Formats: sequence, structure tokens, C-alpha cells
Amino acid sequence: MHARVVATTTAATVLGIATVLLITTPDARAGGSGEPTVIGHRGAAAYAPENTLPSIDKAAKLGVTWVENDVQRTKDGELVVIHDDSLKRTTDVERVFPGRAPWKVKDFTAAEIARLDAGSWYSPAYAGTRVPTLAQYMRRIEHNHEKLLLEIKNPELYPGIERQTLKLLGKEGWLDGSHLKRLIVQSFSADSIRTVHELKPAVTTALLGSPKVRQLYQDACFADLINPSYGSLSRGYVAAVHTFKGPHGKKLGVLAWTVDDAADARTAAEYGVDGIITNKIDVVRAALGSH
Repeated sequence: MHARVVATTTAATVLGIATVLLITTPDARAGGSGEPTVIGHRGAAAYAPENTLPSIDKAAKLGVTWVENDVQRTKDGELVVIHDDSLKRTTDVERVFPGRAPWKVKDFTAAEIARLDAGSWYSPAYAGTRVPTLAQYMRRIEHNHEKLLLEIKNPELYPGIERQTLKLLGKEGWLDGSHLKRLIVQSFSADSIRTVHELKPAVTTALLGSPKVRQLYQDACFADLINPSYGSLSRGYVAAVHTFKGPHGKKLGVLAWTVDDAADARTAAEYGVDGIITNKIDVVRAALGSH
């Protein structure tokens, strides 16, 4: 972890005072350089099929430490890594199971999903790539010495997925002291992240979206980071988030998504974000001067 001093005025405007705060977030600033941490979106999604093992392998080759993924659950209770609640966009499910529209993840067993090709849609070079289970994914992350921003996707579709995800992470050895420094669990659902925090308070958590500043006091009770879209970002909003302390006594961090343009990456860095989530790892690293 690294610390940085930030002058912020947004919350101070309400109080009529100026404040200087010390910001610390997990790996918030790479190498003490003042640069935001670069996080590979769904692995290295611009260069390999998203949320697959080849995608996180590519991210490792491109030199990023952190990757992001999405976790959902099969009909028979297996956790799998896939973004959409439907298998249609990123697999050949229409060909393999033509009569089962709309091809929802929750309506297929793990064995059925394991039959699907999750790479050909992206490129013939990735034909035969599979949708990984979360257990398979965690083992590859460990092998690659990567860190993980894990999103619990559509938790309203999968009651109890928070407890199940934490149980699997524990089984894979990811809830000990050293691994907790390499893990952030996020969701668009405040209830889901609150549940994760209540079940395992030591886990670093993040709330996706841009909650109103007046809501941040409550969100900071269970979230360590607020992760807004780049389109909703402003210098003032980042400064406002940074004025709050999260459940572990550290100032809230900000990870912005999804930034694939060099100019946007530089603007986000100027706003003071702690991390940038991107499909184009090399473009953003070059824009920020990362090595």
C-alpha cells in the first residue's frame, strides 16, 4: 500500500474549512510514483476473450498486477466467471443448445457450460477456450501472482452468492493475511457489499457506481472504495469521496471504469483517482508513463 496527500475542498465547502487528508487504499498508487494503479478489465479484454484464463494470462504478460472479473452462478450451484447473465454474447450456446433461449447462466449446469466455446466469438485463435469456474480462475490468478478485483454480478439472481463466494475464496486460500492484500470484492448492489462486509469484515470492499455525496457517509460503513464510471467522474466528486473513511479506518479510494483512451486516462489521473480499470492496458499504461 502507498499513501498520498490530497488537498480537497468539496466536503470542506460544507464545513467552511479547508482540509488536507492522507489517502491510503490497497495498492492505491503504483510504486509510490503518484500514478493510479492500472487494472485489467475482465483480464485484458481488448486482446483476449474477456473473463477467460487466456485473458488474465495476457494481462500478466502486459505487466499489470490487478485484474477485474465477474462472478455468477450456474443452475447446479457452481460459481463461474462471466459478465452477462446470458451466455449468448460470449459463447456458442445458440449452436450447442438452440432450443433454450434466452440462454441464462442460471438455467445451465456447470457441465453444460463447460461444453461451450468462449473464445471463437473473439478470434479463431482462441477457439476452444472455456468459461472458467471461479475455482479454476483463482488458481490461475495465484499462478500468475496477480491481484483480483472480483465483482459479484447480478446478486439478486443468486441468493446467498456472497457467502458462497467467500467460502470458495477461503477454500482456495484467499482469505489469509497475505491474500487479503491482493483482493477487493465489489458490486453494484450496496446490499451485496454490505453482506460481504458483515460476513468477512477483513475483506476490502468496493461499491460500484456514483452514489450521491450525501449517501457516502452510510456507504463508508461497509465499502472501502467507490468505483464510478469515467463518464460520471469529476474532480470534485473524487475529492468528496476522499474525505470519507471506510470501515477499515482508511480514506475511501476511487477506481474509475472503463477507460480505454489515453486522454481520458490522463484526465482521470488529474482528477486524483486511485486506479483506472481498462480494456487497453498498454494504452493506459503508456498514457500514465507506467513502466
